[in-house]
Amino acid sequence: MSSAKLKSICVFCGSNPGNDPAYLEAARSLGKSIVAQGYKLVYGGAEVGLMGAVADAALAAGGHAIGVMPKALIDKEIAHKGLTELLSVSSMHERKALMADLSDGFIALPGGVGTLEEIFEIWTWAQLGHHDKPLAFMNVAGFYNPLCTFLDHQSDEGFVRKGHRDMAIFSDSAEDIMRAFENYEAPKLQKWVERAEI
Repeated sequence: MSSAKLKSICVFCGSNPGNDPAYLEAARSLGKSIVAQGYKLVYGGAEVGLMGAVADAALAAGGHAIGVMPKALIDKEIAHKGLTELLSVSSMHERKALMADLSDGFIALPGGVGTLEEIFEIWTWAQLGHHDKPLAFMNVAGFYNPLCTFLDHQSDEGFVRKGHRDMAIFSDSAEDIMRAFENYEAPKLQKWVERAEI
């Protein structure tokens, strides 16, 4: 994938700030970096936690921030009120599908179960060849180290091809992630590890 194809970056992250101030700092840094590289931010639309921090930073840097949120959550008044665009959908499934369609790359900041579910679904779609977009875990203060170890274990045990395991970029640097995205080429592998390569 060339940098010319990259227009919008989707960020998945917690609606809580986490316990380490480094998480909020990283969210703000990522929001600024996305804008500095000339990309739009796509995210879940909330004004709270890391979600609010990444959007605030992108907007403060003069960028374009697009939120995607189910109407039920908008009605609970957690939607960010200063976004460039806030797109209302009817369900979490629609939210993920629209965020995927709007985005050219995906980054998971620290977060909870929802953050993992979102980035893993994107990764699954990539393994199945539904898209060729890059994805990354922003490994703030080693947050994703245990996950990285487990993913290596999955691959070592024969459940994930190494090429598919290597699709996921792990870095604590927003700039390094952007650089990797600009040079990303999706592997051409079958998902099924027991079949011979074609």
